[in-house]
Amino acid sequence: MSHHIVEVSDLHYAYPDGTQALADLTLAVKPGEALGIVGPNGAGKSTLVNHLNGFHLPQAGAVTINGVALSKKTVERIRREVGVVFQGPDDQLFMTRVYDDVAFGPTNLGWPAAEVAAATERILRDFGLWELRDRPPFHLSQGQKRFAAFATVLVMRPSIVVMDEPTADLDPRNRRRLSQLARGLKTTRVTVSHDLDFVWDTCERAVLLDAGRLVAAGPAQEVLADRALLERHGLELPLRLQR
Repeated sequence: MSHHIVEVSDLHYAYPDGTQALADLTLAVKPGEALGIVGPNGAGKSTLVNHLNGFHLPQAGAVTINGVALSKKTVERIRREVGVVFQGPDDQLFMTRVYDDVAFGPTNLGWPAAEVAAATERILRDFGLWELRDRPPFHLSQGQKRFAAFATVLVMRPSIVVMDEPTADLDPRNRRRLSQLARGLKTTRVTVSHDLDFVWDTCERAVLLDAGRLVAAGPAQEVLADRALLERHGLELPLRLQR
């Protein structure tokens, strides 16, 4: 029996225009691990994210979540296990009130009304958004939107949280808040980011993708400190290491 919560095996995926987004990609994530995925634009990072939650299905190879292989038959089951926080919060906030956005997922999962109310209030208070619960999401600041989007995912208690460019458009204060939040999560985390300092701060292990292939993997601070490796693949050292 596998000891991994996420397994990607020989994954291939090409878009209709023929662009090969992923090729021979194999990686695994252990329960409770915090994995960072880095790489240049066009490396296949977002395509990989879209496989972890079943937005794309493998054209060849396999994606397995908690021992369940991703397929048309299992996609709804897997989406209950994997919560994705998208790069743009506006992609996740669509109700007329912040409260309703956060309550939407548990309600649609069929939770009892009292449990939905308790979980929604708890997560909104944890994120400092309770006082904003009746506000339309489009009236929130960018940082508030980002945390509201996280709340819509975490309220459903997924076993895996996938974050796609989580620090995009955040100011330094909210970036620090998000870093603290990420480090405090007990769930398995997969972070896709160009923000190598955020990956350094919040991930134990990192993998580097380029042209749809895995080109390096190891402890995050070793991979991200390898100037020659990063530069070969169009990246720069984290800001903290630049001289």
